[in-house]
Amino acid sequence: MSKSLENCHLVVTGGTGALGRAVVGSLIEAGATCHVPNLFPEELTGFTLADNAAVKVVKGIDLTDEASVRQFFSGLPGLWGSVHLAGGFAMGDIADTTATGFLEQMHMNALSCFLCCREAVRAIRARAASGDTAHAGGRIVNVAARPALEPRLGAGMTAYTMSKAAVAALTQSLAQELSAEAIWVNAVAPSILDTPANRAAMPGANHAQWPTVAHVAEVITFLASPGNRATRGAVIPIYGAV
Repeated sequence: MSKSLENCHLVVTGGTGALGRAVVGSLIEAGATCHVPNLFPEELTGFTLADNAAVKVVKGIDLTDEASVRQFFSGLPGLWGSVHLAGGFAMGDIADTTATGFLEQMHMNALSCFLCCREAVRAIRARAASGDTAHAGGRIVNVAARPALEPRLGAGMTAYTMSKAAVAALTQSLAQELSAEAIWVNAVAPSILDTPANRAAMPGANHAQWPTVAHVAEVITFLASPGNRATRGAVIPIYGAV
């Protein structure tokens, strides 16, 4: 793979998860240095990429806490881009969904994405102000979900669907806000991913039709790279054959 991200520093939230590991692996293969915030130590179990010199794990970062997110981003070297994979999922009939449960989904998915986008913009601007002329602008990539684009598919998971729809709206509005600065903001919207956990949860499904984490990582790596010279404000469906 071309080293299209050589000398570029990127944040990857949720970098220790199934998709996160694929994304971090793809980014470092392209030459990037990845900064991975972590809150729960158990999530680092089996995260072998932590031993790679191009991966910097920063512990104790709560992505739903404004001060924690600000501290994390302000301590980074010149930031080129930020990829926001962290979030949570919950099923639930609306009659059984409490206000607390709704807010948990909004905090994990929408608030964390908002805070990380905001601080990423500040950090990217700071890099540009420092006189770094290697690349113009920067890149932000968020993760929505298929129900964000097709809300009827969110039946039985309304709070989750609303939180991911907020991520999609944030992506599009922020892309327009930052267009003059060449900070391209995009998102991917995967369907059910082919992961061991999803296979175990849905053993009767046709797993061959699901997109893999490698498929999603490939798209994210392009969107996060200087090679993406024009795409902004997109929420890209990655549905496989489903």
